[in-house]
Amino acid sequence: MRKPAERRKAEIVTVVLALADRIGPDRVTTGAVATAIGVTQAALFRHFPTKAALWQAVAEHVAEGLAAAWEDALSRDDGPIDRLRALIAAQFAQIAATPALPMLLFSRELNVANAELRATFHGLLTAFRGLLAREVGAGQQAGILHGDIETVDAAVLLTSLVQGVAIRWALGARDFDLQGEGLRLLEVQLRLLAAERE
Repeated sequence: MRKPAERRKAEIVTVVLALADRIGPDRVTTGAVATAIGVTQAALFRHFPTKAALWQAVAEHVAEGLAAAWEDALSRDDGPIDRLRALIAAQFAQIAATPALPMLLFSRELNVANAELRATFHGLLTAFRGLLAREVGAGQQAGILHGDIETVDAAVLLTSLVQGVAIRWALGARDFDLQGEGLRLLEVQLRLLAAERE
């Protein structure tokens, strides 16, 4: 029974991410994807004419998930520190839901073979840093965070925290609670960024 095109495309993207998690992004071939889905490579290419187009669909899927998670995090009206916590928690939740993400960021596919994919992920990282910088700035204006730290620098530190914990989780056989550990370290970072109280 043939599936509608959009449903089949979504299924293909899900399989690519699962394979990238299991065997690594650089070992994902169109043949492996077709086999995992149970179709021929020709059928796969009817949906995605090139491997680059397939990876771009994966990137767009990831971007949609991240954007929705960020929007939900920012919908809270609890103040800038709670929104920072919510943004970081959302990022960890998305990584836990898509465990191939940390390895994808360091893959040959992303860094050498596919400039469009690299640009998409760079844009996502830049957008996330921008959201963090905005909330850091709001925290500074409220007198909660140090005002003498550049908001962009603070956002880079927070982004690096997420990336570092995610890589440690991915390389360590996922033997700890990603979100719990990440949020614990975020509290350490927030204490270091906190304005001194008189």
